[in-house]
Amino acid sequence: MRAAAGDDSAAHRPISLPTASVEESPWQWWREQMPICGNWAYFDHAAVAPLSGPAAEASRQFIDQAVSAGDTLWPEWAAKIEHLRRSTAELLDADPAEICMIPNTSTGISLVAEGWPWQHGENVIVPEGEFPSNLFPWLNQRERGVELRLVPRHQGEVRVADLIDRIDDQTRIIAVSWVGYASGYRIDIAELVREAHQRGVLVFLDAIQGLGIFPLNVSEIPVDFLAADGHKWLLGPEGAGVAMIRREHLPKIRCGNVGWGSVKNSHNYKDPVFELRDTAARFESGSANMLGAAALSASMELFLQIRRRHGEQAIAKRILELTVNLDHQLREAGANTRMPVDPRHQSGILTFEVPGVDPIEVRKTGLQRNVVVSCRDGGVRASVHAYNNADDLRRLVSVVQNCS
Repeated sequence: MRAAAGDDSAAHRPISLPTASVEESPWQWWREQMPICGNWAYFDHAAVAPLSGPAAEASRQFIDQAVSAGDTLWPEWAAKIEHLRRSTAELLDADPAEICMIPNTSTGISLVAEGWPWQHGENVIVPEGEFPSNLFPWLNQRERGVELRLVPRHQGEVRVADLIDRIDDQTRIIAVSWVGYASGYRIDIAELVREAHQRGVLVFLDAIQGLGIFPLNVSEIPVDFLAADGHKWLLGPEGAGVAMIRREHLPKIRCGNVGWGSVKNSHNYKDPVFELRDTAARFESGSANMLGAAALSASMELFLQIRRRHGEQAIAKRILELTVNLDHQLREAGANTRMPVDPRHQSGILTFEVPGVDPIEVRKTGLQRNVVVSCRDGGVRASVHAYNNADDLRRLVSVVQNCS
């Protein structure tokens, strides 16, 4: 029987409810909402994370609604976009008007790289060793006379002082990853923004390896631009992400990809008027990824519930404790680990080598034992999430012991 418009009960497929309490046992509560835990010890969140249970359920509900009721439920789907916008704003302590939906981090970076009013001879500063998403969009500006200044890392570290030293009167933007995708090095955003702004330079933050994990209040640390996909640490699907553009910068960035969704009266199809929205939503030019937004919005609620009940530092503290513990156990098992010594620069990413063993073989052995890691930067990369537990760590360590 067809579901009535506005009623999704016929499309609802119940999932197992967590038995643990978010108030009393937050990490067990979270773990019970990660179906992956039934089979795998998963340490590949820095690549592509498993979908959370809420994200999977939201996806199923959307598909069932689309099959049974078509676009009669479109207003409810559109409301999920706005819910995701508000949730992202809450996560960042930002104005919802500064948040826009994007399909991936590369798109968010390109919005600024392509839209900025560059003048011939100006430059942008980027650390060496960035993921290509935060390199190619800036390199693409060379034909407009923009210089890309690459700043060397020091054993994986991105030092703020080195970035600042490359600034001159033609520098407009510093673009940097919050957390290095291979090194796991977490930059001091507050210091970077403070030093850059004192010199009249803006900061673009590739936040894909940090958003949701580490707190960032952009009203206190005024990052100028930010982008992140939701398929890594946020436990959402690929193809659904978020970007932040501070309101004062909106008039400066040319909206190159425009469509019906870019304008104020976006549903005025008969007499369209080209008047761009006053918010970052002007960059949402056409039909949205409704399914992706519903899934990411549902998954982001996990993070917000922990944040509301246990404080904004709770997730970061949990992940850092697990990662430090894993580092200790791996070294005891004979692995050589790479991890920033200073806790202020640590993250959930830990890269290591097993002496005499190809990283690919470590990954293969892990997969045979239902343990998932990646190979990056000549080593094995483990990316630890808050729902991982001590048993997961032991399973990964046993893989290393088996390879040694």
